[in-house]
Amino acid sequence: MEIKNLRYFLAVAHEENMSRAAEILHVTQPTLSKALKALEEELGKKLFTRHSFSIKLTEEGMLLQDRAQDLISMADKIEQEFLTLDDITGGDIYFGLAESYQIRFLAHEIRKLKEKYPSFTYHITSGDTEQVTEKLDKGLLDFAVICETPNKDKYEYLAFPAADRWGVIMPKAHPLAKKKSIKAADLIGQPLYCSEQSWNIEIKNWAGKLYPELHLEGSFRLSYNASIFAKEGLGILLTFEHLIDCSENSDLVFRPLSPKQETKLYLIWNKYQTFTPIAGKFLAQLKEV
Repeated sequence: MEIKNLRYFLAVAHEENMSRAAEILHVTQPTLSKALKALEEELGKKLFTRHSFSIKLTEEGMLLQDRAQDLISMADKIEQEFLTLDDITGGDIYFGLAESYQIRFLAHEIRKLKEKYPSFTYHITSGDTEQVTEKLDKGLLDFAVICETPNKDKYEYLAFPAADRWGVIMPKAHPLAKKKSIKAADLIGQPLYCSEQSWNIEIKNWAGKLYPELHLEGSFRLSYNASIFAKEGLGILLTFEHLIDCSENSDLVFRPLSPKQETKLYLIWNKYQTFTPIAGKFLAQLKEV
């Protein structure tokens, strides 16, 4: 399976139009059609449904789209790594980051590295533990930041210096906003928002026997999006402190959970991983601090 054909496939899938895709790729439409036909014959599946003025992915095409994007990203990363193997003044580092105020520590170290090596470039992907570890395992990332204890059989890691405190985000006018802290019993009967991962682990452990009585109204991977729903009074968000603006000028407030619930943050990388020179320098810098 040729990388070039996968790039052609992704362009057509994005544009949903052969002519526009050919123009973007700087190839003729017959060349593009031939490449797509070869891909379909190789896979033995129809990837597109062709209409008069557009082209749509089949179910098989949508599956390939997900896989092809990872393959293209990996190919680009490998190419970039080889281009910078002898470049000790620059290069690229790929990060997958969970949401936490402690990301500031990582940003601080990236800034220090950038000052030493101005041509160094970093790439950031955000997501929960499942999302970023999947990309790390595929070799699409150099480092990931996760909010759960790392698998020591798969990863090396460094712990961040602090812990994230759990609490709830809700409108100032909400009756529970009068409380200084929130217990599991206070949340019974309330529509709640949380990431699915945290709901099944941290919140389950915190709530204990009352967990079955709590109602997850909706799961969000990004706390900011969930806070918009909370601001509209649709539910209460369970998340880390410092992620959402709860200052005096905000319509939202943060109240910590009781008993106190905290989560440690970890920077992880694959065991036996071979780093590019710049990624190796960054890891050495982190270990020093």
